[in-house]
Amino acid sequence: MENRTGEKNDGQARLPENEIHEVRRRTAPRAAIVHEAIRHEGELEFQRSHSALAWSGFAAGLSMGFSLVAEGLLQHHLPDAPWRPLVSKFGYSIGFLIVILGRQQLFTENTLTPILPLLQTPRVGILLQVLRLWLIVLLANLSGAYLFAWGLADSSVFSAGMQREFLLLGTHTLQGDFSTVLISAIYAGWLIALTVWLLPFAETARVMVIIIITYLIGLGGFRHIIAGSVEVFYLVGIGAISFATYLQNFFLPTLLGNIIGGITLVAVINHAQVVAGGDQRK
Repeated sequence: MENRTGEKNDGQARLPENEIHEVRRRTAPRAAIVHEAIRHEGELEFQRSHSALAWSGFAAGLSMGFSLVAEGLLQHHLPDAPWRPLVSKFGYSIGFLIVILGRQQLFTENTLTPILPLLQTPRVGILLQVLRLWLIVLLANLSGAYLFAWGLADSSVFSAGMQREFLLLGTHTLQGDFSTVLISAIYAGWLIALTVWLLPFAETARVMVIIIITYLIGLGGFRHIIAGSVEVFYLVGIGAISFATYLQNFFLPTLLGNIIGGITLVAVINHAQVVAGGDQRK
């Protein structure tokens, strides 16, 4: 079909080149582009040395302690009312903001980032690289979280009222049987991996994406292996529970749930949608 000037018309209005560029800029990236960006980042993580991963993971464990402090401060200064958690849970996002914007290594982010290269090329060598990354980052995160919690428990910086808030937060995190904590942790792992999926092209909305999703995790009481470990380590530090209780009642179900939520519900499903659209990508 031709228009009045004799030019062919494909049914769409012709736009100047600068407007075509603007249309492309405002078009949301395809899942394949997001997938490729995260997969490339995962491959770069494999190249980092043991010490670089360990120090970054240790810094992240320390930083996550500020989620407990910020939430405790808000809870302490707010009136005891039914709406108090709606405000105090914003404090839970602080540690995540520091870690993610500071590019520190957090274990739950790694249930997506290094998994995509493994799904793309399922080889034993890549699996060993994933396990190496997980082990170093997890141990470093927990070391930083324990040190921060020990500092809170053995310090007079915070008042007795604040210490009581830390105790209440840790006690709440520890509640629930194995299956309850496991399911709760699946939701947390799912949401954190979704955050990683959304961030590459969030641009100026990065801060809001982190706050909204981590606020939902905090408000829902979903268990996160590092943020929750700071809270429960505080109980260990003041002698309220034993380290064995931490391992059995929190660490094992939470770790398993976070891994399931991140890998199964985000990495595998989003990878599957990209693979299914392979013909279009070509």
